[in-house]
Amino acid sequence: MGPLHGVRILDLTSVMMGPYATQLLGDMGAEVLKVESPDGDIVRQIGPGRSPGMGGMFLQLNRSKRSIVLDLKKPSGKAALMRIAASCDVLMYNLRPQVMQRLGLGYEEIAKARPDIVYAGLFGYGQDGPYGALPAYDDLIQGASAIPSLIAQAGDGTPRYVPLTMADRVVGLHAVNAVLAALFHRQKTGQGQRIDIPMFETMASFVLGDHLGGLTYDPPLDKGGYPRLLSKHRAPYRTSDGHICALIYNDKHWRNFFAAIGQPEKASDPRYANHGSRIRHIDAIYEEAAAVFATRSTAEWKNLLDEADIPVMPLHTLESLLEDPHLAACGFFRPVEHPSEGAIRTMRVPSRWTATQPDPQIPAPRLGEQTRAILREAGLSDTDIDELLTDGAAIAASEPEEMETR
Repeated sequence: MGPLHGVRILDLTSVMMGPYATQLLGDMGAEVLKVESPDGDIVRQIGPGRSPGMGGMFLQLNRSKRSIVLDLKKPSGKAALMRIAASCDVLMYNLRPQVMQRLGLGYEEIAKARPDIVYAGLFGYGQDGPYGALPAYDDLIQGASAIPSLIAQAGDGTPRYVPLTMADRVVGLHAVNAVLAALFHRQKTGQGQRIDIPMFETMASFVLGDHLGGLTYDPPLDKGGYPRLLSKHRAPYRTSDGHICALIYNDKHWRNFFAAIGQPEKASDPRYANHGSRIRHIDAIYEEAAAVFATRSTAEWKNLLDEADIPVMPLHTLESLLEDPHLAACGFFRPVEHPSEGAIRTMRVPSRWTATQPDPQIPAPRLGEQTRAILREAGLSDTDIDELLTDGAAIAASEPEEMETR
């Protein structure tokens, strides 16, 4: 039983950012009710998958949730949602606030149904700035927060996006922190509240935490940017037969490194005297180290660096990551038999708890799999539910016994 057992979350989010946040909260024991449109979350369509609407990314992002389909543009669909909201501790959404208002689902309306609710919005931009009504996606926010420009500066001059939904996941983590803090506040005071978690401001803070540098001061002391992170030579080291990831970072590391390669006199080079001096000469230092690494095999470097107490790790591919011996020993990957998709691989919650270990609650649902059950829990009769289904204001998946046996 996870630490959030008993917390009920009404999840109006879709795609990546919000579902990642609610997946984490669900893994921690919260009951997450995923409200989907009749078309379903678009991530359901991202393959590969064994059956329509159940792609691998969806299965990972939406475990620990139940699915209900409501058409919120229909009055009866909205009314059903308000009935459900009255029993929920948290409502999370990633539509623009203007859309929520048009749907009649703004904070003031939801608070009438549940006055102490935590109403958390994840969207592009803070509402007090000129971008407030604009749509936002991960790529746009990466660009707006200077990530592709930094990659260009550190690379060949070509701006590129990070090959992760980095903004979505970072903002999702911030949303989890915000919701947990708001629940703690409510536990102490009984007071609910609205929380806005804007992507742009969150990512600007995230990026500038590393790169504001001399721009911290007025007047500025430099043009900003952390030189070590922006060095063109900061990369896995090429060895004689592959690559290896090593970080020779502090004074002790460098002394041990020079001793290990039989050049202890290099430690007296003024460029290596301390961390500040190394940062000022980081490009030359990384380039010289790269030339040394090219002279031995990956296995030789792994043994040498381990003996020298210098941090070192393999350069994994996605395929080799699945075979990592540490992850295997930790039981990180788990085989799961999904009720409709068969055997799948999932990942455990990374953190370890002594009393309330979080764990995925249930596998990702089919579209509308729990529509009837959730509506019954909200107090609707079977007749009421049938009317919603007939009107198209709700959609329910076929019952498990009607599904094709796999």
